[in-house]
Amino acid sequence: LQCGGPPVSSFPFYSEGQIASAARARTMFARVVTLLVLAAHTASGWNHAFTLVRPSTASRLAHQPVARVASRVTSPIMVATPPVRSQSSERLYTSPEVPKLLGGLRIGFRKLVVITGTSSGLGLSTLKALVKGGNHFVVCAVRDPEKMKAVAKKEGLDMNAIAIFKLELGSLRSVRDFVTNLRAFKLNRPLDALICNAAVYLPADPEPRFTDDGLEQSMGINHVGHFLLARLLIDDLKAAKDPRCVIVGSITGNTNTIGGGLVYPRADLGDLKGLKAAAEGKKGVEMADGGNFFGAKAYKDSKVMNMMTMFELHSRYHDETGIAFSTMYPGCIAETALFREKRQWFRKLFPLFMKYVTGGYVSEPEAGERLAQCITDEKCTKSGVYWSWNGNAQQLGIKLDSQGRPLGAGGSGGDIFENEVSDEVKNRIKSKKMWEYTSKIVKLPAA
Repeated sequence: LQCGGPPVSSFPFYSEGQIASAARARTMFARVVTLLVLAAHTASGWNHAFTLVRPSTASRLAHQPVARVASRVTSPIMVATPPVRSQSSERLYTSPEVPKLLGGLRIGFRKLVVITGTSSGLGLSTLKALVKGGNHFVVCAVRDPEKMKAVAKKEGLDMNAIAIFKLELGSLRSVRDFVTNLRAFKLNRPLDALICNAAVYLPADPEPRFTDDGLEQSMGINHVGHFLLARLLIDDLKAAKDPRCVIVGSITGNTNTIGGGLVYPRADLGDLKGLKAAAEGKKGVEMADGGNFFGAKAYKDSKVMNMMTMFELHSRYHDETGIAFSTMYPGCIAETALFREKRQWFRKLFPLFMKYVTGGYVSEPEAGERLAQCITDEKCTKSGVYWSWNGNAQQLGIKLDSQGRPLGAGGSGGDIFENEVSDEVKNRIKSKKMWEYTSKIVKLPAA
């Protein structure tokens, strides 16, 4: 069926009971395969937790109690090997770039948009979607401007429709320098839209990487850097006629979904012990919940805080400023560079799995169109919304449309709709604590 063959019902020699049985079997098979692949997906991020060794190797490990047990057996065993915790002295951001001037002449009558992370993936696709319409001038906020220039040339982008600025979200100083340079560029022109898209995903890292401010990078770049950027640009946004701010969320941060609820580790901020410690000045904080580093969970936790940030911005600023704050999940972009840390087998099989088992697959161009829609469509002027597409994203893609294509899980096609976030994201007590702690980290008032 999923390969385009005729529906089962077109064969008269099958009874209705046989057709129903086949449908149930297909549903069960899809669910089993889903769980197996999701388990493999999780396991591929567990390199830091276990190492396969032989007894002779295990006996030389520092953990002597485990080694003594290992020395009594003759087959390979799984031995826990805690990662070495270290912080690199190499800074992500060393000096500001020279400010760009006379931006007003370049922008003209087009709407001004800032997008973080436009050199690849969803950010690049969104940039292309906006530029081709001719109504937007986009500031590409990237950590590597030279790479962005090369990408723009390769993609044939109209250089009169973009400006490339350096932004290292892993440095709060860089975020502030970026805002200063943006204002020097646009002068008193309003900012029409801000899209917080950039992210790092480090599931295979055995130990944490840290930002210049001493935060684990998933937390520092995905959440804290964007938190500061959004807050600093509130005044620039509210001067626009139809201002919008979109913070990209993820199904993996919502535990009320298959991707977020059944795939270990689940997003869980706990009591925000780690974020609180960072707010009190502690360096080397590895996880928002105060636990030991786990790359896959660090990413999911950061997405929870991204979505929480949107709801807090909405409740604190929308009525006063008119800015429409939203978050969104564009569907599973299974071939995105965000998975570059994954093993090769996963990068090959995962897109096929999402296309033909769950139906959640979305191409990068379509995902970019969806994110662009959030700042261009009249439907998206509503604030405090989590946008999704193609039905309830909590479903497996075991349904077929009239053309035999799998549906569900936010896959290709369909219409935009207001989706539900998890209880963790909607927890106002916890989100207020997140706001308070993060405000202290970036040295802004919490009010």
